This record gives sequence, C-alpha cells and structure tokens, in this order.
Amino acid sequence: MAIVTTSPDSVRTTPQPWQAVVRSAIRDPAVLCRRLDLPASLAAQAGVGHRQFRTFVPESFLARIRPGDPQDPLLLQVLPLEQEVNPRPGDMRDPVGDAAAQRAPGLIHKYHGRALLIARGVCAIHCRYCFRRHFPYESAPLTTDQFDEALQIVRNDRSLEEIILSGGDPLMMVDDKLDELIQLIEAIPHVIRLRIHTRLPVVIPSRVTEKLCQLLQHTGMSVIMVAHINHPQEIDESVQQAIARLLRHGVLMLNQSVLLRGVNDRLETLVELSRHLIDMNCLPYYLHQLDRVAGAGHFEVPQTEGESLIRQMREVLPGYAIPRYVREVAGESAKQLIM
Repeated sequence: MAIVTTSPDSVRTTPQPWQAVVRSAIRDPAVLCRRLDLPASLAAQAGVGHRQFRTFVPESFLARIRPGDPQDPLLLQVLPLEQEVNPRPGDMRDPVGDAAAQRAPGLIHKYHGRALLIARGVCAIHCRYCFRRHFPYESAPLTTDQFDEALQIVRNDRSLEEIILSGGDPLMMVDDKLDELIQLIEAIPHVIRLRIHTRLPVVIPSRVTEKLCQLLQHTGMSVIMVAHINHPQEIDESVQQAIARLLRHGVLMLNQSVLLRGVNDRLETLVELSRHLIDMNCLPYYLHQLDRVAGAGHFEVPQTEGESLIRQMREVLPGYAIPRYVREVAGESAKQLIM
C-alpha cells in the first residue's frame, strides 16, 4: 500500500515515549507558524482564536504538515483563526446535547444499550472543529474513584451492554489507570462491549504500547476502537504500525471522519482516505456532517455537497469502503443517516 510520508523524522526506529511527546507539544500559535515557515501575519491572526481555544499540536503530527503551505489540510485542523471568535447565527456551545444527556458526572447516556464515559478531559491535539471545545471538563471525574456514581448507574441499568470511553481522549490516561477503569467496567456482567474513541493512535502513534495492547486483549469484553482520521496525509508508517499492532491484539478498528471545508471536501481525498483505511483493515465507519459548534463554522460543508460526494464515492468504491454519512441531532435516539 502507498502510505503518505513526509520527513524521515516522522517515523522513528525507537519512538519517543508518548508522555514526552505530549509534554513537548506546541502550545503557542506563533511558534507553530514559525516552525512551519508561515507568515507572521498569519501568526497574529491565529492569536485571536487561540485565546478562546488553546493551541495544542504534538511534534509527531507537526512532522506531517507541509512547511510553507497555509492551506495544508493538517494545518487547517489545528491552526486557530480569527473566524473562531465570530460564531454564526444558530451555532451553539453544546450542539449535540451532551449537557441534557448527562446522568452523572462524566456519564452521558443518549442512545439505547450504550452509554459514554468522559474518561479524560484532555486531548493530545486540539482540533479546531471539535464539538466539545466548550465542554465543562472541570466537572468530569479526574480519578478512578470519582467514577463511582457513574458506574453505579451502569450497574443498575441492565439495558446497557456497551460502554464508550471518550473525552477529551481516554488514551491520555496512563496504562495502569486505564486498566483499572476497564476492570471496573468489565466487572459489570451485562456490559459485554467496550468502545474507545481516540485520536491518539493517529497523532501520537507511540501511545499504542505493548502494555496497552495486552490490557485490551485480555479484557473479557469485545473491544472496538474508533480512530479519527480526516485526511490521508495523516497516515504515515508509524500510524500504520500502531493500527496493525492493535489489530494483532484482537481490537476491531473503525474510523470516523468529519467533513471539513478545505480539508477533505474533495472526492479524490475521500476516496484515497477510504482506500488507505481498507488496506490497513480499518473500516471507514462514519463521515460526520459538522456539528454546529460555536467557533467552527468556517469548516462547514453544505449537506448537498456531502451527499454529492457520497454518490460519487459509490461510483468508484465498493460498498464496504464508503462511510455512513451522518449528523448528530441533540435529543434524538440515534445519529441521523443522511446517506
């Protein structure tokens, strides 16, 4: 398979420990622009959006961004812009209704049979289109014992057979703490599936440690991991190896993307992404219509364009390689299938 690569430094023979990659992440948009040889005027504009939602870009992701290109599709996902402080009419701080669906601190229950735990309130990258960019993470549990109330609700609700770990990013938990939380969930007899939504195998592939793979393999639950890749340029050899390692340990790999203006709103991009995912045995699962979160309106692609892209994908790809085009509507009992 042809994997997009950039610099030889983007793939390390001995990967840097993932915690060190987190600690060294770029937190200043001026530094981000300087490292990528971008105009100083762009850095000044980035400072406006940065004050509302902080910049956070790990070096492992930075290595895949083309220097000197203000329109690079990976850069657009992480560079703050002035437009972020001017929300459009209809934009919301909580577009998917998380607050109304919260049954306990850190426990969100929207859909029958499954509930979501905010396992960690921090991420390994700050995506500018994030639907939880305004989420009150300070109210989410910080330690394992603070999940007691949420887990007791799960124990008492026998309709719940799947727990989704989300955030933030659940893989920002160190292996021991993640293992401890998973064991508490596994001890609930009617919970038979564990789903993990994470960006870490993509932005910091070294997070996929042997210890992580072992603890996921040895749980008694079925484990599904939903990665988040929006553009084929995000896939380098280190990402491919991380996903292969998870697959070898029995983790079912899915991918979800968000349809983003200037990032992946071209047929060629979506087709290439689906082909790369299938060749890695990672099933294209969802293509999300952008959630109308305040600060991300400049990313929105009209639904009619999304529908046209899906129709065109059907002409060149097998059915299993085409993601479900969906949107989330607050208060609904399931995601709405657009195509």
